[in-house]
Amino acid sequence: MSKAYQISFSILEDLPYADKVVFPTKSTQYSSGYDLHSAVDKIIPAGKYVMIPTGLRVHLENDSPIDMQVRSRSGLAAKHGIFTLNSPGTIDQDYEGELKVILMNLGEKDFEVKAGDRIAQAVFCLLANVELPEATVHDKERGKGGFGSTGIGEKKA
Repeated sequence: MSKAYQISFSILEDLPYADKVVFPTKSTQYSSGYDLHSAVDKIIPAGKYVMIPTGLRVHLENDSPIDMQVRSRSGLAAKHGIFTLNSPGTIDQDYEGELKVILMNLGEKDFEVKAGDRIAQAVFCLLANVELPEATVHDKERGKGGFGSTGIGEKKA
């Protein structure tokens, strides 16, 4: 059985919207992400992005190999064109500020976010401990193509 790491959230009580803060929630027992909620009412204009505060601070266990990622909610993306702009947004272990979510509106009309709305999800991942020594990299058979250079259809033999 794998080790359980201690992760907690606290409300930043000195914020003017502290009374509107909602702790992260899981929609179902098997949801991989915890829903993050807006702490304020905001309008996201069509074609623009807005930083949405949650009023929360996350506390990751010191020296744990845990990374918190802020990701889009599929329903907001599919139904309204709303997604986290820098998805996944990485919350470093030593970050002590307020969790905020950058939401982008690719929809054709303004989108209203209300305090308490589920706006993104937090997913916790184990990090690999890697070293990055300088090295000489030799060309491989695949070549230097990228960004779709192999096409999208079936590969011909």
